[in-house]
Amino acid sequence: MNYNEVVKLAEKYLLPLISELYGLEGYETKPVKAHTRGRNVVYTCEKEGADAKILRIAFLPDRNREDFLGEVEYVRYLFEHGGSVSDVVSSRKGNQLEEITHNNHTFFICLFKKAKGKMLVENHYRYREGAPITEYYYNCGKVLGKLHQLSKEYTPVHRRYSFFDKYNAEYIDKLIPDSLSLLKEKLVQLLHTLKGFDRNQETFGMIHFDYNDGNYSIDFDTGQITVYDFDNSCFGWYMYDLADLWTHGVGWIAAEPDAGKRKKFMDDYFKTVLEGYRSETGIDNTMLDKLPLFINATLMENIVDAFEVMQNNGEEPECDEELSYLIKCLEDDIPYKGFFHEIYSCEEPFEYEERNI
Repeated sequence: MNYNEVVKLAEKYLLPLISELYGLEGYETKPVKAHTRGRNVVYTCEKEGADAKILRIAFLPDRNREDFLGEVEYVRYLFEHGGSVSDVVSSRKGNQLEEITHNNHTFFICLFKKAKGKMLVENHYRYREGAPITEYYYNCGKVLGKLHQLSKEYTPVHRRYSFFDKYNAEYIDKLIPDSLSLLKEKLVQLLHTLKGFDRNQETFGMIHFDYNDGNYSIDFDTGQITVYDFDNSCFGWYMYDLADLWTHGVGWIAAEPDAGKRKKFMDDYFKTVLEGYRSETGIDNTMLDKLPLFINATLMENIVDAFEVMQNNGEEPECDEELSYLIKCLEDDIPYKGFFHEIYSCEEPFEYEERNI
């Protein structure tokens, strides 16, 4: 079942059932535009005099009941312990997760409180008036640091999968086409290196695994960040989320033609992020030294996700300019997502010529 089929079914069948399950009578339900690699159908639910909600209908068979229970349990734990996250809303039955089966297809339903504020893109990437942009960088690190500190004390009932449960040589070999043999080789080398890293309480635990400005909202009155979309959360290195934050910081300076100035900006940006992060939790310098490797791990996640989406949609594998760029960086051992390398073009950021598979 594909996205459009689920939308049609939701309008005719699922939404009335969900409204009854969660007491959403009188709420206006509007679809949220799906991004290219979205795996869910999402709606905003609004009603005058009531808190707005976000409804998520998961329909792909790539996750099971335990996965979803592990996610919502973690989100509720973070919220109850002071993490700045959108809380899970329980159904009338008291469940944080509901299931609806139709024609032998199971849909997993979750409802969340809508985060206060809006995304940066909705504010045209302008930060709040009268405040320096460095406040935002600091807060990004601070909010993430708090989540990681809470994760260090977290013992789940429903345990989410771990990084190597998904990212391993067998899965890479099965998913990536054989024509990309050098990429496969480089990914396996990266996984082998990662396996040698410490996985103790201070370095490895539940992480967001997709921490970026598309997955949190900002209260533009106060600067407070509220995080959501823990759909990819798993047990991994805390350093991975920081590397994700690094890769999403490049947008602030992507149009700068001088690589030296880009490097100076990114050093200052990440220094401010880390100041915020370390105000909430610690991180050892030996892990920070591994930033380039974890940036490569975020590229691997993007590449794997792209091929998974093609597979789930029944499409033939193909490499567009963006995917080709990521592959080129890994194949040619170009660090820092190529941001300081001659491969990068400020006219066509993070694009490389399409390649045949």
